[in-house]
Amino acid sequence: MLTHIRRSVVMAAFCLVVFGAAYALAGTGVAQLLFRYQADGSITASGSTLIGQNWTSSAFFHGRPDDAGPYAANPRAHVSGGDNPLVANGVAGESAATNLGPRSTVLVADTKALIAYWHARGVDPTPDLVTTSASGYDPDITPLDALAQIPMVSRATGIAAARLRRLISSETHGPQLGFLGSSTVDVLQLNEALAKLR
Repeated sequence: MLTHIRRSVVMAAFCLVVFGAAYALAGTGVAQLLFRYQADGSITASGSTLIGQNWTSSAFFHGRPDDAGPYAANPRAHVSGGDNPLVANGVAGESAATNLGPRSTVLVADTKALIAYWHARGVDPTPDLVTTSASGYDPDITPLDALAQIPMVSRATGIAAARLRRLISSETHGPQLGFLGSSTVDVLQLNEALAKLR
C-alpha cells in the first residue's frame, strides 16, 4: 500500500512540475521569443492595435461595422451596441457572431441601413464596410476600405485627398510572410498617424 501512495505522490509532484511550471514557462518563453509584440500587449494612448476601436467621428477612419448604423447602442432598448466581445446581441456574457444568413431579412435591413449610414457621410462603401467580421472586433480594414473613406475624412479635417492617400499607403501592411492573406491597414495606427497630420 505504501508503494502505491509513494507512486501517486511522485506522479502528482511530477505532473505539477511539468504541467504546472515547465509547460507554462515554455509557453511564455516561446511567446516572448516569437510573438513578443502580441505577448506584451498592444496598448497605445488611444487603445489597442490588436482590437477594433469604436470610431464614430467623421474626422477619423472607421473600421468594420461595430457601433454604427443598426449596430449602435440603445440603452433604452437594453442593447449594448456594436459587436462588443463581452456583450453579444444585447446579452451580457455572450460573444458570438450574429449567424445571420444571406436570406435573413434582418441582415438585409441592417446592410441597407449601413449603406445609408455611409452615403450620408459621402462614402461609397465597400462590402467590408457594411458587413461585420466573424469576430466583430478586428482592428484591420483593407486599403480599399480606407480609400473609400477619404471623402468623409477630407471634408471633416480639411486635409487634401492626395495627402490622405499617401498616409494610407504608408500605413498599409503587406500580407503576412509576403503571401498569407491580403494587405491590411490597422485603423488605430492610421488614425494616430492622421492625428499627427492635423
